[in-house]
Amino acid sequence: MSTDKLQAEEAAQEIIEWLREGFAKTFKDEAAPLQELEDCIQRYEQTKDFGLAFARFIRSLEISLKKQPPAKKRGLTPVQRRLIQAASLEEAQDLLFQHTVFCQTCLPYQNPGDEVRTWERVNGKVHLKVAAGDAVHPELERLVPVGLPFGAKPRLVLMHLNAEAVRKGSPVIEVEDTLSAFLRRLKLDRHGRNIRTIKNQLGRLSAARITLGMVHGARPVTVNTQVVRAFDLWFPKDERQRVLWPTVVRLSTDYFESLTKHAVPLDEHAIRALANNAMALDAYAWLAQRLHRIAAGKPQFVSWVALKEQFGWHYGRVRDFRRVFLATLRKVKAVYPTAKLDEVLGSSGQPEGLQLLHSPSPVERTIA
Repeated sequence: MSTDKLQAEEAAQEIIEWLREGFAKTFKDEAAPLQELEDCIQRYEQTKDFGLAFARFIRSLEISLKKQPPAKKRGLTPVQRRLIQAASLEEAQDLLFQHTVFCQTCLPYQNPGDEVRTWERVNGKVHLKVAAGDAVHPELERLVPVGLPFGAKPRLVLMHLNAEAVRKGSPVIEVEDTLSAFLRRLKLDRHGRNIRTIKNQLGRLSAARITLGMVHGARPVTVNTQVVRAFDLWFPKDERQRVLWPTVVRLSTDYFESLTKHAVPLDEHAIRALANNAMALDAYAWLAQRLHRIAAGKPQFVSWVALKEQFGWHYGRVRDFRRVFLATLRKVKAVYPTAKLDEVLGSSGQPEGLQLLHSPSPVERTIA
């Protein structure tokens, strides 16, 4: 067994022991809940898929946590918490994840050109730097430059890879079946062009060297990594030949460890509706990460200048960006209706920015 699979197995066993202990105390005189737990554990032993094995069981878990006195509750590690969050959905695929840095900064919306080799965005205490990489060309038999990832497709693929890694508790992801199913749910599998574009963007993402910078309190955190390790990004010579996914891909250890601490849950139904709009995907992820963290009664103001720097760097004028971004926010609010934000006008009636108010997360999965 590989080290990664062994670590995932150990994490799952820790959760199982925690569940057994909690249920033994809460339902010590009731046989049915304890038997239900053991049935779920048996399903896990057979499938080694924690999310699917426990998906139908989580409601009983939540009930038991509410019954258990607070003083006796044991804390969960970030990995354990996210595993249970993923399992809490009736269907595990309903939950996607994005790293908090990618929720607060953006990849390019359009191809910046092969000559552009570095992409950098800063938003407050968060810093993203992407350096385009190289890959061995099968015909030239040498390294050639690979462009930067751009558009909606790498965002979608990254959300999917994140979700699979968090759900499995492992950086090793079975891509061939899971990515195909994900693309079917997003209705992106119907055209060969879409499949080729997605594989191309996954290849660009694999080749890129990425630096994630964050400041928590007074403590700076820097992650230098390649999100996805070794990946074959070249297509068959014959355009009629089926484009094959690799069997597995592996997230880098540094990125996976950072993801387990800084993953933001997203609703796949919302992502499906916004799948062809990179700016809308970014705006949704930004609001999902930020709004529920705002204190009730203490709204936060973000100027149009700052919003343009974050989402509309490619627009020459703020008013042009504002018009497009307001239309984008209407699409986002259609899938995140509980998001509370208003435009702020100055004393002269001129638009100044947005006021963000405390809102529930679009994915309400509370683990005690």
